[in-house]
Amino acid sequence: MSDSKPTLLWLRRDLRLSDHPALRAALDVGGPVIPVFILDDTVASLGAAPKWRLGLGLERIAQTLEAKGSRLILRRGDALEVLQRLVAETGAGAVHWSRLYDPEAIVRDKQVKAALKEDGVDACSHSGHLLFEPWTVETKEGGYYKVYSPMWRAVKDRDVAAPLSAPGGLKAPDAWPASDDLADWQMGAAMNRGAQVCLPYQQVGEQAAQDRLAWFIEDSIDRYKTRRDLPGIDGTSNLSGNLALGEISPAQCWHAGVRALHEGATGAETWVKELVWREFAYHLIYHTPQIATRNWREKWDDFPWNEDGGTPEVMAWKQGRTGIRFVDAAMREMYVTGRMHNRARMIVASYLTKHLMTHWRIGQAWFDDHLTDWDIASNAMGWQWAAGSGPDAAPYFRIFNPETQLEKFDPKGHYARAWIAEGNDEPSKSALSYYDAIPHSWGLSADDDYPAPVVTLPEGRDRALSAYQDRSF
Repeated sequence: MSDSKPTLLWLRRDLRLSDHPALRAALDVGGPVIPVFILDDTVASLGAAPKWRLGLGLERIAQTLEAKGSRLILRRGDALEVLQRLVAETGAGAVHWSRLYDPEAIVRDKQVKAALKEDGVDACSHSGHLLFEPWTVETKEGGYYKVYSPMWRAVKDRDVAAPLSAPGGLKAPDAWPASDDLADWQMGAAMNRGAQVCLPYQQVGEQAAQDRLAWFIEDSIDRYKTRRDLPGIDGTSNLSGNLALGEISPAQCWHAGVRALHEGATGAETWVKELVWREFAYHLIYHTPQIATRNWREKWDDFPWNEDGGTPEVMAWKQGRTGIRFVDAAMREMYVTGRMHNRARMIVASYLTKHLMTHWRIGQAWFDDHLTDWDIASNAMGWQWAAGSGPDAAPYFRIFNPETQLEKFDPKGHYARAWIAEGNDEPSKSALSYYDAIPHSWGLSADDDYPAPVVTLPEGRDRALSAYQDRSF
């Protein structure tokens, strides 16, 4: 039934217009739709790189909405209080939003929904951030999945609703409520000079994400299985940042991948499996929220990890100066681009937690601050998977050798040369950009000698294996 009252569309990590169930539901109410984004504590506490990237996304979705005859209203404060004020200012009869699944968001959203309903406002949450709602995926015994492979088998033949099209336009209210100026939020302040270095590597907004998906499906997905582990080439979809902010939906990716699979693309199933790996991360953070802050396996709580993030070894890791080329190249890639190749993420995480015997929380926090494609569930699960304290069917004592990994996946040295300047007569522009991105206080220069290993690989491996001995995990 049509309602002339405005509806508030509370945007969070769903910065798109197509395949947006919450937007469609808001439009179906029949009245004007007022999109709003709220800078609450969950946004204010974001690390430097993800907050900056979110600011870019907000700028782009605001432009997209303007082109549709709408606006993005920006407000700062407690989410419930902001929404209640906007309801009072606009006379809105409903608030719609897309669900999030991390512990903090769940607590906030439940409080918001209950309070708005008590106020007589129709408060509705919708799917859209995941392919499958976590509570709908169960083992035969009725529990949640603790291992990825059986979860994949459980969902791979499920129907995923066809993506919704973008609306032709959005009905505007008679008068728009006041909005903050995005520039006043200074979303990129903590990036300092690194913002200009990272900017050329960002693909911001819904159209850029759709263009990248189209390119990947047409030119790259067929070879994805063999190329995805090669960090020196452009062999992945590179959609992680867009998925993290909802500039593209997982359903849009799923259907494109399944279509390519049916058309004979041999790498398509592997890519679709990666979408479900993302689902697995959210499945775990929903059912076991402690994965974001504590050891998923409690038996690791007394493991003798180093918990000092300022030791010389850890600082060398943070700076990309460990003397281990795969590790250092990966860390420098992150400072320049805001991203890190997935194979490289496994190597740097394994090296920190095993060769350097340092707690995964230190690495998790560093990635929280430096990844533009930061995702709370994927980051937490990835670090615990690498450390051995999380969900993994492989033995906890698996220790990647960064040298043999680099020989295997970068045999011609493209990746290392792209990001390491020291020792090269003509270092690449990307390798030199590292020095423009990092803090001046590090005092590093391309003229420095490349460092000797802070810990030799045999020494680090032996130290880790010795700590694992006689422990029952």
